[in-house]
Amino acid sequence: MTVLKPAQAPPVRAATTAPVRRPAGGRIAAVGLPLLGVAVTVTVWWLVTSVFDLVHSVVLPPPQDVYAAFSLRVPRLLEHTLATTTSTVAGFAISTVVGVLIGLALAGSQVAERMFSPLLVALNAVPKIVLAPLLVVTLGWGQQSILTMVFLLCFFPIVLSTVTGLTSTPADLAELARSLDASRWQTFRKIRFPAALPQIFVGLKVAMPLAAIGAVIGEFQAGEEGLGYMTLQFSGMGENSAAWAAIVLIGLMSILLYFALVGFERLLLPWVRETTSAR
Repeated sequence: MTVLKPAQAPPVRAATTAPVRRPAGGRIAAVGLPLLGVAVTVTVWWLVTSVFDLVHSVVLPPPQDVYAAFSLRVPRLLEHTLATTTSTVAGFAISTVVGVLIGLALAGSQVAERMFSPLLVALNAVPKIVLAPLLVVTLGWGQQSILTMVFLLCFFPIVLSTVTGLTSTPADLAELARSLDASRWQTFRKIRFPAALPQIFVGLKVAMPLAAIGAVIGEFQAGEEGLGYMTLQFSGMGENSAAWAAIVLIGLMSILLYFALVGFERLLLPWVRETTSAR
């Protein structure tokens, strides 16, 4: 009797995917479009303040006056820019470490999440400006008060994004870890934390501009240097153009720090852009 053997399926070849490369036009647009946006903004600013005179120069000086005030104070303003940048980065780093650790604790225990999440929400809802005088009284003038203000402003998005990322691990990956009999630590290290990193970076990108805001508020209240301190000083002396030069530097600093973080994300997580529809 002849035994029929099941037909064997032809071998499946692994699909090869070519690396995704951004076209040259995309790279040019990535740089050119932001510069075009800045040029349009400055042009509208000039038209509103100089040509049509819609806003009084006391409220918003023309861009040429702001540039002239900046030119006269370049070394001084750059020195204070460095101070504000240092406070922003240091406070952001502290917030990142503490926020991720708190997020890990909340994601690892439902009891802890239910106990402390309402308190975190309440703390985030308190206007931080009302806490500034209390920080000065408690911590005194200088970096401690400024860094605390930065932390209070930007740690909550980091905590929230960490908890969200760690509690939304893809079901197929979690099932794979169970099928391989992976330990809890192995599952966290190999699957849960890497899968949560894109969501964590969302919180970090939200927190970075908030860190700059916190540094400026802290310098308003407790600083002896920095762009926030200089803005307050210039405004008190009636030098509005110089004050706006400091404000523009705060904006530029925030933009550079934000895109530095975006670049670090792309360097650390190159697989995100290849496995998703991210641009």
